[in-house]
Amino acid sequence: MEDPTDRHAEKMKRIKAARDEMMLSKTEEKGLVIVHTGSGKGKSSSGFGMVMRCIAHGMPCAVVQFIKGDRDTGEKTLLRDRFAKECRFFVSGEGFTWETQDRERDIAAAQNGWRIAQKQILDPQIQFVLLDEINIALRYDYLDVDEVVDFLRNDKPHMTHVCLTGRNAKPELIEIADLVTEMTLIKHPFRSGVMAQRGIEF
Repeated sequence: MEDPTDRHAEKMKRIKAARDEMMLSKTEEKGLVIVHTGSGKGKSSSGFGMVMRCIAHGMPCAVVQFIKGDRDTGEKTLLRDRFAKECRFFVSGEGFTWETQDRERDIAAAQNGWRIAQKQILDPQIQFVLLDEINIALRYDYLDVDEVVDFLRNDKPHMTHVCLTGRNAKPELIEIADLVTEMTLIKHPFRSGVMAQRGIEF
């Protein structure tokens, strides 16, 4: 009778050989355009996780927050108070549209955020830029998706990573992205009457 331990070792050996062969073809290095979208929670959280990875690797980064406004959040407090040298943090939004109730102000704030974003992306010192909730600004046409796509395709430095978060990412953006993840909502406590929790939602 075959020993299960031997069978497992043989299987892992085959997997490793196939993996090693596959990795031989992965030789390109480039700055990625990353999109986190979908109705599920975790889009911004994942983006900020990448910020922390970059800081740990000594990679200067920047965050430009669209839409959310200047509300106190854990990530903003942490980055501004403890990692200001490693990560620049900009807030361009004044809050969600239903809070401002002023489309022209929302457009002006988003366009100002995009100007800041372009400057950060073009800065040779910055290696990673998180554009948090920019997909919402694009969805409501506060920004021109063609302008954003053109800039990312033609002007973004080759080795600079850019992560764009928010629901309803536009097809044009998804098409040019290198990595796209859709967060799927299965269950959320808000639907059961639970308010947003400190440390989990903000």
